Amino acid sequence: QGQLVESGGGLVQAGASVRLSCAASDRRFTTYAVGWFRQAPGKERQFVAAISSSGIMTSTTDSLEGRFTISRDHDKNTAYLEMNSVRPEDTAVYYCATSRSYPARDGNEYDYWGQGTQVTVSS
Repeated sequence: QGQLVESGGGLVQAGASVRLSCAASDRRFTTYAVGWFRQAPGKERQFVAAISSSGIMTSTTDSLEGRFTISRDHDKNTAYLEMNSVRPEDTAVYYCATSRSYPARDGNEYDYWGQGTQVTVSS
């Protein structure tokens, strides 16, 4: 599958918008579903959103529906997570991962993971 590299995180103010990227080094990336997860300090990893291999279907966890949007660009071999109106509780390390299944909300269904990107939201 190659390497997945997340980017776009950092320190942002509450209410801002952030776009995370997940760039893949292997073109087979386009044949996999992609998911975004997050893990806050002291908390379990949480499913955020998933997108099918075609990019046509998406699934977002209910609590983030309407604020977070997942997308992908096959030409750029990259997936994205658009985060709008961020809140301090969105502070976490965000990970992207690939799966042969869609929609996969359990991290155990994902085969390859990136190293994560930290998003810190200040109030």
